[in-house]
Amino acid sequence: MNTRKIWANLAVNDLEQTTRFYSAIGFKPNGSSKDLTSFLVGESNFVIHFFLKDVLKPNIHGDIVDLKNGNEVVFTLSAGSKAEVNEWAEEIEKAGGKLVSQPEEFGEGYYGFVFCDPDGHKFNVFYMDVLL
Repeated sequence: MNTRKIWANLAVNDLEQTTRFYSAIGFKPNGSSKDLTSFLVGESNFVIHFFLKDVLKPNIHGDIVDLKNGNEVVFTLSAGSKAEVNEWAEEIEKAGGKLVSQPEEFGEGYYGFVFCDPDGHKFNVFYMDVLL
């Protein structure tokens, strides 16, 4: 099999709130409809669709995780420096996101933090000063 593209579909409660939040932190709009708002992320334009929960749930034939009790996935956003990590933290809070952890060193050459969007989806902003 040859996968042509991969993207994420996440469930949200309020499309306008989601659109405002992700626009404020610099994600590139990728269109919207009455059921979803979509963004392009990073240099490779990774697509994240944010569907209304009531629209997404029947299509996945199962429950959507309660984000207060668990995680569906944690996306990592790569930063270019420690200063950029700190800028992300400020912008995320201004946009209405919640910092789960403050920017901090963890391990040699690693610096970052975790945040939640208004619906509780977790992201990790991460700077890595080491080569893998």
